[in-house]
Amino acid sequence: MFYFGGIIEGKTMLELKTQGLKGVKVLNLSGRFVAHTAPQVREWLLNAAQKAPARVIVDLGGVNFLDSQAIGTLVQGMKRCREQGGDLYVCGLQQPVRVIFELMRLDMAFKIFENVEEALDAFQHTESAVDA
Repeated sequence: MFYFGGIIEGKTMLELKTQGLKGVKVLNLSGRFVAHTAPQVREWLLNAAQKAPARVIVDLGGVNFLDSQAIGTLVQGMKRCREQGGDLYVCGLQQPVRVIFELMRLDMAFKIFENVEEALDAFQHTESAVDA
């Protein structure tokens, strides 16, 4: 696992950790995912989606709050991944974050999983179906 960095803006902090698993790039986030912290996440997502197929999992299990800037960052990352023949899955939504996803109908746009392992399995099944 690679520690990508912490961002501190006043009381706002977001910890980013990255890893590669079975050809999938995984971003684990912890803290508040807001306007002050979104640019570094956006940069990582866009870099991760440069090569096709771009397969990314964003683990939001440690995120206790996200704002519209964070949501825009995730949507932008998802679009880039899909342009590159892949996808961006999210997992580990805590209840406050899950409510935001449901209210904004993001659960209709993103594939959401309980944990990284389930998301990895879904990518493996998708890859198997394409190869068949």
